[in-house]
Amino acid sequence: MASLRRALRTATFHPLPWRPQLRNLSTPKGPTTEKSVPYQQTLKENKDSVGSGPTRPLPKSADVVVVGGGSLGCQTLYHLAKLGLTNIVLLERDKLTSGTTWHTAGLLWQLRPSDVEVELLAHTRQVVSHDLEKETGLHTGWIQNGGLFIASNRQRLDEYKRLMSLGKAYGIESHVLTPAETKALYPLMNVEDLYGTLYVPQDGTMDPAGTCTTLIRAASARGAQVIENCPVTGIQVRTDDFGVRRVAAVDTDYGSIQTSCVVNCAGVWASTLGKMAGVKVPLVAMHHAYVVTERIEGIQNMPNVRDHDASVYLRLQGDALSVGGYESNPIFWDKVSDKFAFGLFDLDWDVFTQHIEGAINRVPVLEKTGIKSTVCGPESFTADHKPLMGEAPELRGFFLGCGFNSAGMMLGGGCGKELAHWIIHGYPEKDMYGYDIRRFHHSLTDNHHWIRERSHESYAKNYSVVFPHDEPLAGRNMRRDPLHEELLQQGCVFQERHGWERPGWFNPQGPAPILPYDYYGAYEHQSHEDYKYNKLLGNEYTFDFPPHHDVIQKECLSCRNAVAVFDMSYFGKFYLVGPEARKAADWLFSADVHKPPGSTVYTCMLNHRGGTESDLTVSRLARDSEAFPPTPSFEGDGYYLAVGGATAQYNWSHITTVLQDKKFNCQLIDCSEEMGMISIQGPQSRAVLQEVLETDLSNEAFPFSTHKLVKAAGHLVQAMRLSFVGEMGWELHIPKASCVPVYKAVMKAGAKHGITNAGYRAIDSLSIEKGYRHWHADLRSDDTPLEAGLAFTCKLKSTIPFLGREALEKQKASGLLRRLVCFTVDKKVPMFGLEAIWRNGKVVGHIRRADFGFTINKTIAYGYIQNPEGGLASLEFVKSGDYALERMGVTYPAQAHVKSPFDPDNKRVKGIY
Repeated sequence: MASLRRALRTATFHPLPWRPQLRNLSTPKGPTTEKSVPYQQTLKENKDSVGSGPTRPLPKSADVVVVGGGSLGCQTLYHLAKLGLTNIVLLERDKLTSGTTWHTAGLLWQLRPSDVEVELLAHTRQVVSHDLEKETGLHTGWIQNGGLFIASNRQRLDEYKRLMSLGKAYGIESHVLTPAETKALYPLMNVEDLYGTLYVPQDGTMDPAGTCTTLIRAASARGAQVIENCPVTGIQVRTDDFGVRRVAAVDTDYGSIQTSCVVNCAGVWASTLGKMAGVKVPLVAMHHAYVVTERIEGIQNMPNVRDHDASVYLRLQGDALSVGGYESNPIFWDKVSDKFAFGLFDLDWDVFTQHIEGAINRVPVLEKTGIKSTVCGPESFTADHKPLMGEAPELRGFFLGCGFNSAGMMLGGGCGKELAHWIIHGYPEKDMYGYDIRRFHHSLTDNHHWIRERSHESYAKNYSVVFPHDEPLAGRNMRRDPLHEELLQQGCVFQERHGWERPGWFNPQGPAPILPYDYYGAYEHQSHEDYKYNKLLGNEYTFDFPPHHDVIQKECLSCRNAVAVFDMSYFGKFYLVGPEARKAADWLFSADVHKPPGSTVYTCMLNHRGGTESDLTVSRLARDSEAFPPTPSFEGDGYYLAVGGATAQYNWSHITTVLQDKKFNCQLIDCSEEMGMISIQGPQSRAVLQEVLETDLSNEAFPFSTHKLVKAAGHLVQAMRLSFVGEMGWELHIPKASCVPVYKAVMKAGAKHGITNAGYRAIDSLSIEKGYRHWHADLRSDDTPLEAGLAFTCKLKSTIPFLGREALEKQKASGLLRRLVCFTVDKKVPMFGLEAIWRNGKVVGHIRRADFGFTINKTIAYGYIQNPEGGLASLEFVKSGDYALERMGVTYPAQAHVKSPFDPDNKRVKGIY
C-alpha cells in the first residue's frame, strides 16, 4: 500500500488542475485505488438480500411521511415516534444509509461557537451513548475517545478558550493544554509548533450503520414503518379554498400514500425531491473525502483530532486513522445521479493532497504509514454552512431536514428532535432560526450563482477561526438599496445580511468596493490583489478591539453629542391591510396596535409557547395615507410594519402562516424594495430636520411614537419619531426614487450641526448601551417577553386574545425561572457573547450579546441567568448576587443592572437633554 508521503509526491508530480477532474490513479507505485469505508459493518451487505420492490406494502395514508433513510430521516422518525405518533412512514429509495450517511466519518465534537448547536450536539450524544441502548438493548457503536483541537497561533487558542468558557455554562468538561501536556496525552503528536490545545474528554465517534439500525429498531417498536427500495416519484399538492398550497400525497411506482405532511431528509437528492413539490431547496452537492491508513502502533485509544489551521482532522479508527479535511477547491457534483447508492468516487489526489502535508506535520509517523483505502462520497452543502430545516414557505406541510454540510450524524439527534416537535406543534423547542429555511430571502433560494459561490466559500472556510465581525466575500452585491453608491463613495464598509448590503462602518480612507468573488484563486480564477475590502476584514480578525475601534467610537459619540444619519433601507417594509386586518393585528402582535391613526407601536410577535418570533414597529394608517405612493388602497384597517432586514423573510413567512391558519380576510403586501429608510438621530436631529421637513417637529406637534406624511425637500415621505439608539430622532421612509435627494438635503442641512454617517456597528453599540434588544441575539424564539424585560409590549391588562397569551399568563403566575440581565465590566476588555456568567462562585448562564459602550466607557453584556438551586430568578435574586464574566478562561468582576445603565429614565428619546 502507498504511504501518505508517496501519495503526496505522486500528486505533487502532476500539476494541480484548477478545474479538478476525477482521475484513476491505478499505477502500482501511485496511491491506493481501493475504495471502502472503515466500518466493520454497513447496510450495504444486506443490499442484495432483498428483491427489487418495496420491503413491505405501502399504507394508504400516514400522518407523516419521511423521505430519506439517512441519519436525519432515521432520527426524525425516531423522535416523531417518541412524541407519540404511530401512523408514520419512512420511505428510502434504496437501503438505509445508502446515500451519504454510510460513508460519513461520524465525529461528534461537543463545543461549537453557538449555544444552540452545543445543545443540539448534547442531545445527539445523549441519544447515541445512552437512550438507544437503554431502549433497545443494542449498542449503537458509540466510542468515547475524546476530542483534541489544535491551536497553531494565538487567535486560534483564543477561540478555543471562548469555547471552554461557553462549555462551563453547559457542564461540558474541557481543558486547555500546554504543548507538553498535549504530548503526554498524544505521544505520537508533533507539538513543536503548537500554542496549545483544547481537550474535551467526552467527545467521541459514532457508527452510521449501528446508529441508524438502532434508531429504526426503537421507532418500529413504537409503531413506525420503514419501507426500503421505494423511490418517491412525485408529491401531490392541493390548493385549499383560500388559495393555499398544501401537501396531499406522496407518489411512488408502487402506489401513493395520502398525507398532509412530508419531511425531506433526502440529503444530496433533496433538491430533486423539492422540485417535485415546487419547493426550492438551496444546496449544492460536492465530493468530500478522507483516507484510511494502515495500522499505526501506539495510536489506540487516542482522541480524535481537529487541526483547524491545517484544515485536517484525524479520526481514530481502531488501530488506524482516517484523515480528511476541507480544501479550497472542492469538486462540485453538478449532475446528481438518482441511481447512486452505496457509491464512492475515485479520489482526486491533486485535490486531496493539501491535507496530507498537515496530517504528516501533526503526526509524523503518518509519513511512513500505508494507505488502506480512500473514501470519497457526495455530501450536501449550503450557503452559510448551516442545515435547511422547517416548513417550506412555498408549500404547507412540506418540511426540510437536509443540507447538513457533512455534520448530519453529529447534529442528527438534536435536529431530529427539533424537527419532530416542529412538525407536531408548529414550532421547534429551541431557537432554530439559524437553520430555518425561512432565513433566506426568496430571491436567493433559487439563485444558483449565489448558492454556488456562498456554498464554496462556506466549505473552504469551514475550519477558519470564527471571528465576531467576519463577512463573506462570495455572493455579494445581490441586493443594494438606493443609497448604496452614494455611501460607498463616502467610505462605507458594507455588511451582508441575506443578500442585502447594509452599512457597517465608514472608513476615513475612502471607498472599499466589494469585488466579484474570486473563489480564493481556485478553478482558474485569478485571486484579487490589493483588495481593500478584504484587507479591512482581515484587520478585524481578532478577539481584541479592532484597529478601527476609534472610528466606530466617533460615529457613536457623534450620535450621542450631535447628530448621525443611519441608512436602514434594508429593513423589511410590509403593509397589513383589509377587512379583517384589525383582527389579524390583535392576534399577531403582543402589544395593542389599534391606536389612533398616526400612532406607531413597538411590539413583539410570539409563538404558542410565548417565545418571541420577532420585534418590530407597527404604524396604524389613516385612510388618506393612500396618497403616499407605496401605500396600497385598502378597505377596513391598515398597518405599516417595519422589521429588521436580516429577518424580513422570516417575519413575512411567520405572518403569512398565522394568517393562513386563522383564515383572516386581509392581505400582507411587501414593499421592501420600493422604499428606502434613513434614520436621523441625536440631540441636533430636530434642528437638522426642521430645515428639511415641512412640518412642526416640536414635542407637542410631533411626539414620540407617532408618524406623519410630510414633504422632505419637496418629496413625500413617511416620517416616524422613533429611535433604536436611545436618542431623539426620526425615521424617514422614502420612495425609492426620492432617497438620494432627500439624503443629500439632510446632509446639507446637517453640515453646520456636525452630522456624520454611521453604520450598524455603531447601532450595535448604541442600542446595547440603551438596553434595546436585538432579535436573534438577546431576544429569540425561545425567550418570552417577560424573561427579556419586555412585559410592556404585552397587552396582558386588556382582554384581547393574542398568540402566546396563555403561555405568558401561566409564566407570569408561576414566576420566571430565568431572566435577561444587563452587566457592565469596568475593565476595558472586548466581549462578543458566549462568555460564562458567574454568580457567587457558580455558573448561572452565558452572555448572548456584548459590545463596548462608548458613552459610559464600559463593556456591556446581556445574558439570561437562572437560579442554580432551581428557584425563581426574581429581581431580588438578580440584585443580591456577586457577579463575574468569564472571557477566554479569565474572569472579570461585573455589575448587574435591572435598568439600562444609560439614560435609565428614558428622557433623551423624548427630547429631554
